[in-house]
Amino acid sequence: MAYWLVKSEPFKYSWDQFEKDKKTFWDGVRNYAARNNLKAMKKGEQVLYYHSNEGVEVVGIAEVVKEFYQDPTTTEEAWVVVDLKPVKKLKNPVPLSAIKAEPRLANMALVKLSRLSVQPVTEQEWKVILELAGEK
Repeated sequence: MAYWLVKSEPFKYSWDQFEKDKKTFWDGVRNYAARNNLKAMKKGEQVLYYHSNEGVEVVGIAEVVKEFYQDPTTTEEAWVVVDLKPVKKLKNPVPLSAIKAEPRLANMALVKLSRLSVQPVTEQEWKVILELAGEK
């Protein structure tokens, strides 16, 4: 199973709104690398939900509930979405500062490719993030 991280600015789409909605399609991706990551996501895979620009922290875990399809917000065929549902809010959000300070996460895409809005997460990185969040 693969793991992922998606970013959202809380004022545009917060974790709290995501929980209220119970499901959403992840739209607005207009970067080819991020789009390719959306296309690689499989139903059932787990996703870290990251608040960017404000908050700047991993706040929850989501799950892919529908694999990629045409982004309904555009007629351009190049762009796709996946459907996500919230699984759980983290006990303790994990700030970017803690991620950058953790040597085991030095190669994480969030650190190396900080602008990428949809990115892969290794199994080891996933476990470290959950450990930092006080999960498991």
